[in-house]
Amino acid sequence: MARGATIHADNRRDELLRAAARLFARGGFEATSMRDIAGEVGMIAGSMYYHFPSKEDLIAAVYARGVTQITEAVRTAIDGVRAPWERLEAACVAHLRALLAEDTLARVLTADLSRLPPGLRRRLVARRDAYEALFVELLDALPLPAGTDRRLLRLHVLGALNWTPTWYRAGGQPPAAIARALVASLRRG
Repeated sequence: MARGATIHADNRRDELLRAAARLFARGGFEATSMRDIAGEVGMIAGSMYYHFPSKEDLIAAVYARGVTQITEAVRTAIDGVRAPWERLEAACVAHLRALLAEDTLARVLTADLSRLPPGLRRRLVARRDAYEALFVELLDALPLPAGTDRRLLRLHVLGALNWTPTWYRAGGQPPAAIARALVASLRRG
């Protein structure tokens, strides 16, 4: 294949991943067909199989890229930040910015995985859990009252952040302000 054809194929693959992420986050994995995704990028559905042999392969690729995208954003944001509450705030800001970015694949992390085939669901949950381990570390470092259920706190924090794309409207409070307000309310107890 000529070099130009490879670049074009990679661009189409990236287009498909972005379109799939948008549609999966909006309507769920089960409700989104390969035809829907192909239509979103102006491609014949059968042409998608050049890039992804199955819908499961596409879902796995989108999810992997989305997790990588948000993980890198959070790691970059907390790099060099030492104080525990400031680290959590930086992570929450980066997480929310990644979820609300215009052409993000990270939003796929908010999709419901419960209806996926068990093997695929286990693989995606393992990826999500590896990402959420960052928040386990961040919350473990916080000076919280004895007896605080840090696992439940992590689920509350990520749940609040991950729900934001359902109600967020551009032009309102910026994502950073929303994330900072969440952390401030936690800090006040």
